[in-house]
Amino acid sequence: MALNIPGLVVMALFYLLILGTGIWASLRSKKEEKKCTGDGMEITLLAGRNINLLVGIFTLTATWVGGGFILGIAEATYNPTLGAVWALMPVPYVLTFFLGGFFFAKPMRENKYVTMMDPFQKKYGNVLASALIFPALVADVLWVARTLVSLGGTMSVILDLPYVYSIIISSVVAIVYTLLGGLYSVAYTDVIQLILIFISLWVCVPFMMTNPHSVDISLTAYNTTFQAPWVGTVELDEAGKWFDDFMLLALGGLAYQAFYQRILSSSSYTQAQVTCFASSACCLVLGIPSVLIGAVAASTDWNSTSYGLPTPYERDQAGSILPIALQYLTPPYISVIGIGAVAAAVMSSMDSALLSSASLFSSNIYKNIIRKQASDCEMQWVIRISVVVVGLAGTGLTFLDSSVLVFWLVGVDMSYTIMFPQLVCILFFKVSNGYGAIVGYIMGLVMRVLSGEPLIGLPPAIQFPGCRLDKEGKLTQYFPFRTAIMLISLMSILLVSLLASIIFNKGLLPEKWDVFNVKRRQRAAAKVADVKRTNSGKEEAAVAKQLLDTTNSAQKEQSVLQNVENYNNTQIVCCHLLTFHIII
Repeated sequence: MALNIPGLVVMALFYLLILGTGIWASLRSKKEEKKCTGDGMEITLLAGRNINLLVGIFTLTATWVGGGFILGIAEATYNPTLGAVWALMPVPYVLTFFLGGFFFAKPMRENKYVTMMDPFQKKYGNVLASALIFPALVADVLWVARTLVSLGGTMSVILDLPYVYSIIISSVVAIVYTLLGGLYSVAYTDVIQLILIFISLWVCVPFMMTNPHSVDISLTAYNTTFQAPWVGTVELDEAGKWFDDFMLLALGGLAYQAFYQRILSSSSYTQAQVTCFASSACCLVLGIPSVLIGAVAASTDWNSTSYGLPTPYERDQAGSILPIALQYLTPPYISVIGIGAVAAAVMSSMDSALLSSASLFSSNIYKNIIRKQASDCEMQWVIRISVVVVGLAGTGLTFLDSSVLVFWLVGVDMSYTIMFPQLVCILFFKVSNGYGAIVGYIMGLVMRVLSGEPLIGLPPAIQFPGCRLDKEGKLTQYFPFRTAIMLISLMSILLVSLLASIIFNKGLLPEKWDVFNVKRRQRAAAKVADVKRTNSGKEEAAVAKQLLDTTNSAQKEQSVLQNVENYNNTQIVCCHLLTFHIII
């Protein structure tokens, strides 16, 4: 196939539009920086905590609706061993946003944190917080990789552009406009990108559904035609794995810095909640086209197309089923529009991952540990360098594996089993301390590695109940082992924290052995609580006194009014007596 010149022109125009929007947003951020009382780093990372509601909804939705989202759903729906019931991404995200809006947003906003790692650094100290930042940074790098994989595969199929060039061009564009204006550039380009995703996907769907090579998807939903039904099934012995994947996607997203970056950039808690709830609905709507495209691909007689046999699944190209379907089941100009949707989705997620990881490194490591006296100008350069380093690292990983689902699941896996229990404990359990955090961290990491991962060829050393060979001959855990590891890590943090607190508070071990200053921190917390109670008592006394003064004042006023009224009544009686006397 020859190089698709019209398609390349369209993509060049798209990249210029995104780059132009990023430049405009960077100029806007400089104007806002002059108006804002906060420092330059807060402007870059959180848009001055004053992001517009509509822009906030767009950028949060676009962050989650990335290339992995669009291609991953289509891949799962088409894959004859999975089906639509395993294309879980849109539904768990509803739970992610609702839990985030109701529970996680409030403590993060009340304390005016800059990143999700700030509470760790504040309570556990710099050393332990640095260790906890590592899995969050790795998850962001894997996020960059999976978004670029999705775009590189799409461009190579539709435009016949080499995989390497596709990835490098997209990576450079995303890095450049993220460098220019921080969250402002990311948020405003997300608006353009989300509009393009919505329009492009829904324009492609009618052409896909009416192509002559596919049968009605309603006929193949529950019947075997060219392959297994595209709806798929969840057998009783697979229910544990399905539940595990669902919880992984629903709760794993709550341990991503990109989520809190959007929440903390809102001007109020109410706006943050509305942003979460509206974004959950948008994710559901934007997941539908990918399901339909995967269903059409599963209902296609590939032998009647120019693609021929064997099928994409038999050629191990299920991960690229969306661009393959666009290329062979729609007119050329429609396939170019489709690649625009994928490119927009990739950009919208990649820039978020870049800024997220740059936030963690610059704020929590460089500013709080390496150079506490760093100026705003210096921090701006640190953020830029961090963006470039993470972008290059994620770009390098794309040449190791071509499956979108691999990077997707491994990245979210680390967030779910390691970071989520840590975040829950630090935000909602005062008893948690550094000792519990270390044990929980080690337990989660070790157990997750020993549980194996068939996607990366890691055999399980710990075989949970139901562990057996899957349909592809790989040894797989069908027990909800990730959820079990998350709960074990959570309980380890709480129990060890409680035990350490008892040991040092009761004097069973000398205070000089208290590396994480549990006893000292609890004394400080008790003093703060006493001060608050004292201040509260004084405030209550002042309020009571004010109420008493108000009551006395009201009583005096009422007494004066009564005297005036008595005086008036006396005057009236005297007037009547005088009148009566005159008449007589």
